Amino acid sequence: MEESSLHSLKIMHGRKFFNRAFAVIYAFAIIVLFYYHVLTLTRAPLSIVMFISDFILALLWFTSQSFFMNPISRQQFPKNLEILVDKKDFPAIDIFICTADPYKEPPLTTVNTTLSVLAYDYPMEKLSVYISDDGGSKLILFALMEAAKFARSWIPYCRENKIEQRCPEEYFRKNHTITSQFQIIQVLLERDKDKDVKGFSIPNLIYVSREKSTTSPHHFKAGALNALLRVSKVMTNAPLILTLDCDMYSNDPQTPQRVLCYFCDPSIRCKLGYVQFPQRYHGLNEDDMYGGDNVRTFRVSPSGLDGLGGPDNCGTGCFFNRQALFDSPLSSLGHSEHSQIHNMTISSVSIVELACHVASSNYEHNTGWGTKMGIKYGTLVEDIYTGYMMHCDGWNSIFCNPERPAFLGEVPINLEDALNQVKRWSFGHLEVLSCEYSPLTFGTKALGLLRANCYIHYVLWPIWCIPVTLYACVPQLSLLNNISIFPKVFDPWFFLYVFLFFGAYAHDFVQFILFKGTAKRWWNDQRMWYVKALSPYLFASIEYLMKKLGITSKGFNITSKVAGLDERKLYDQSVFSFANPSPMFVPLATVSIINLIAFLRGIMTIIFKMESLDEFFIQVFIAGFAVVNCLPIYEAMLLRSDHGRMPKRIVTTSVLLSGVLCIAFSLTVS
Repeated sequence: MEESSLHSLKIMHGRKFFNRAFAVIYAFAIIVLFYYHVLTLTRAPLSIVMFISDFILALLWFTSQSFFMNPISRQQFPKNLEILVDKKDFPAIDIFICTADPYKEPPLTTVNTTLSVLAYDYPMEKLSVYISDDGGSKLILFALMEAAKFARSWIPYCRENKIEQRCPEEYFRKNHTITSQFQIIQVLLERDKDKDVKGFSIPNLIYVSREKSTTSPHHFKAGALNALLRVSKVMTNAPLILTLDCDMYSNDPQTPQRVLCYFCDPSIRCKLGYVQFPQRYHGLNEDDMYGGDNVRTFRVSPSGLDGLGGPDNCGTGCFFNRQALFDSPLSSLGHSEHSQIHNMTISSVSIVELACHVASSNYEHNTGWGTKMGIKYGTLVEDIYTGYMMHCDGWNSIFCNPERPAFLGEVPINLEDALNQVKRWSFGHLEVLSCEYSPLTFGTKALGLLRANCYIHYVLWPIWCIPVTLYACVPQLSLLNNISIFPKVFDPWFFLYVFLFFGAYAHDFVQFILFKGTAKRWWNDQRMWYVKALSPYLFASIEYLMKKLGITSKGFNITSKVAGLDERKLYDQSVFSFANPSPMFVPLATVSIINLIAFLRGIMTIIFKMESLDEFFIQVFIAGFAVVNCLPIYEAMLLRSDHGRMPKRIVTTSVLLSGVLCIAFSLTVS
């Protein structure tokens, strides 16, 4: 079959049976848990609190199970491509690279990404690269001008020497507030005119800085991508589009061929909207202490969705079918104008003028851009929303996860940047949850419950803050007041809680390891899950409520790709950095203090036998589990004196807040 096909699909029956069997058993245990809650609901007010926590946990567990119902594995055979498809019939590809701030996203990063895709093993006359500079920085433009000169030598060098790593920086390292902005469109390389040092054609390279005005919404990255869609429609109009973040360089020159294994298959291409590659990263420390690899989000979940009709769009590393981004033809670019355009060179005055027109700030007024066509507006997570709406419109997608990562990007290496990134995603998920086309309502009808459940799980991310915060505080505060809220050790109901806790963790551990994670990285990843629930999920929910109440909240913020020497040193040593006094550190420190006090109280109970241990065992265990997870926080608060220690202001605030919570809880229950 490999000799005559472009790709293969295999249903993983063993995993499918295991996942479904586990889901049935675990669901039965949850039903039994709620029966227990019904029996104990009227015994104490705190039973209602724990019932709410368990209900939300059960809801989120239920929505997550769709990812595991039909696991599949795909393989591509690029070597067969040239046998089955003539090179002259390869579709053209427009590559979009987005950048917005030269200080948080260094020009060198953008240059490396640009050069890595210019050097693809693909017909040069069919490649065009568009750089969207949403900051309108001359620094980026000048850097790309120099990159265009270097490309003339770099591209033939890579091809002649069969270099696999075509990001120059990586290759040589291993081997040796909005203001008005005018649009700028400049053709830096043109395949009909420019040649490399060997005299061969070179891909188009176009710099685009769209017009932005204080009187018109610009819609952040979604607006930049839509401007590129229109500009590229005027200039090259390739049927395939690759979207990349400026820090996500190409790691495999054969990636376009892998994509064509799907887009050239007549049996699936008519409904194929996009092919998504997982986000993978370079520069991770050995333990990945901030969970930056995001194994669940970028590998486990998309792989699960792939078996149900296709993965979500991750915003970068995605090859789109251009037609799938449009519900209707472009009203201003009809067929006659289209024909006229492609009789001209892309650097001709009329083409550049038309490209500037479609990149103007008021071009989208009274059009369907962002709603009926293009990248969707209305949320900070335009990627997942666009992919979701494409699925609702009937398009399918494919998850392509080759052994060699197709793209490698950069991750935040300090805790504040990592938490801010998650907060931005969470805020966007809440926007999707409450929109007109919410997965809870519209999605369930359009996609069916099983597939819609996956998107429901995504948009419900932020409400993890409710059960995790309650479980991080209520059992511990109850322990400090000698109030037992869980079954005793020798009570049969005790074993139900044991199974629910260890069963969930064991299943998660197995899934993590199956996607080539390590035990240490899994432990750090689950720790960061708690951190996210207690901090960015909580802050995103609060900010969203403030927005709904008409209180101004922050908009889109760019995750910094720049790291100081001190931060890099701490990260490489797997030491948490709390250098900046971020408000998001306060709930983490507060919860860590409450759990430490409760755990010490539990140990004293054991030593001095003041209370029966079996009555409080689960509460002591939860507090102890939290203490183990909080060890980096205690170290930063009490033992460290380096640049990344916890700021005194955060420590003082957290101590006072934990004291207030303890006193308030005692007064309430008494």
